[in-house]
Amino acid sequence: MGKSTNEVRGRVSDFLAAKGVRLTAQRSCLIDIVFSTTRHFTADELLDMARRKDPEISRATVYRTLPLLVESGMLKEMDFGEGRKLYDPNYATNPHHNHLICTDCGRIVEFEDAVMERRVDDIATSLGYIPINKSVQIKGACRTLRDSGTCANKNNSQSSKTNRANTASLKAAKRRTLK
Repeated sequence: MGKSTNEVRGRVSDFLAAKGVRLTAQRSCLIDIVFSTTRHFTADELLDMARRKDPEISRATVYRTLPLLVESGMLKEMDFGEGRKLYDPNYATNPHHNHLICTDCGRIVEFEDAVMERRVDDIATSLGYIPINKSVQIKGACRTLRDSGTCANKNNSQSSKTNRANTASLKAAKRRTLK
């Protein structure tokens, strides 16, 4: 069962207090923003969201607070291989979710699957491992990309240069498959 937003805020506050870190007004604002969204974000995106609420929030405060939230276990730092870190605020309330990532636009869809969860555990155990942390990332082209060569969400996320490179590599892979 997932944790409520208030429980997440309480756990973060307790964690900061245990570390001797003050819960400043700006840090509190950041915590509210982080755990009131369900979308993944970069540090710079968090800074933009924060400055809409409090223009005085500094980049340094964001960059000092994010590692604390990750260390608290309430926020997950993700690397989807795009050369940037994304933060997942849904990890606190749904720690067993996985990610499906569109290789054209970068759109991230979260999903949970109990059968997959058990299968990953079984694989790890059969190979002599005790799972400590699990993350499944499936990268692929959305249906729109497969059908038309472009993604409807393309302009909502990554740079067009990255999108063109991804589309070109997908088309090249498709040509190799057809040979």
